[in-house]
Amino acid sequence: MKNAISTCFTFILFITSTASYAQKDSIAIQREARKLVREGNVLYNQNNFTDASVAYKKALEKNSSYKKATYNLGNSLYQEKNYKEAIPQYNITVENAKNAFEKAEGYHNIGNAMLQGKNYKGAVAAFKNALRSNPNDDETRYNLAVAQKLLEDEENKDKEKNKDKGKDKNKDKNKDKEKNKDKKEGDDKDKKDPKKNDDKGDDKKKQDPKKNEKKEQKPQPGKMSPQQIKQLLESLKNEEKKTQKKLNAKKAKGSKVKQEKDW
Repeated sequence: MKNAISTCFTFILFITSTASYAQKDSIAIQREARKLVREGNVLYNQNNFTDASVAYKKALEKNSSYKKATYNLGNSLYQEKNYKEAIPQYNITVENAKNAFEKAEGYHNIGNAMLQGKNYKGAVAAFKNALRSNPNDDETRYNLAVAQKLLEDEENKDKEKNKDKGKDKNKDKNKDKEKNKDKKEGDDKDKKDPKKNDDKGDDKKKQDPKKNEKKEQKPQPGKMSPQQIKQLLESLKNEEKKTQKKLNAKKAKGSKVKQEKDW
């Protein structure tokens, strides 16, 4: 019986000592996390946001539920203009907020990050959530007005673009209609205009020049053929040449030949 009591006492002592050591380890880890956050804060105030982010991340590795490290990491990422990574940190702040003020602050920073990332619709929603938690925050109200104005401008630009696209499509359709109309009118004119049909006949004649030449060479009664006219013109030219030679010969005979002077 004494052995049983002794064993039980030893077991309880072991559990108590193990819990004590675990508690001590936990306290030591928390201290390390707080130290890293303090280091991060110093770096943050020196505008060394990259190293500050590293310190906050190390603190969260020690204690993943450390709210200050989470919130400060979001701020340092924001200052680095790394808005996409900052937003999840602010979301954790909102989820773990103990009161309406902390929740409003988290939503406000989410809105700012979305505003900087040109997600105006998301920013409007975040600022509205912040005002639901803290209706008296004038800064959030001002930021909401800015986000709403930017969202309105963006939507108006999109509408104008869609209108321009619609106009371009209508222009193209009208052009196609005009082309088809002109083509149809041209076809109708060709059908109504007999001269064009005659031209088509002439084109057929041009396609077979030998047949056309034979038809043109046939002499008509009381008229000379083109070949006869050509021969007549050549004979007239020859006669003119002969007459000109005779005149030139007469002129040569009447003129004196000049002799060179013999000095």
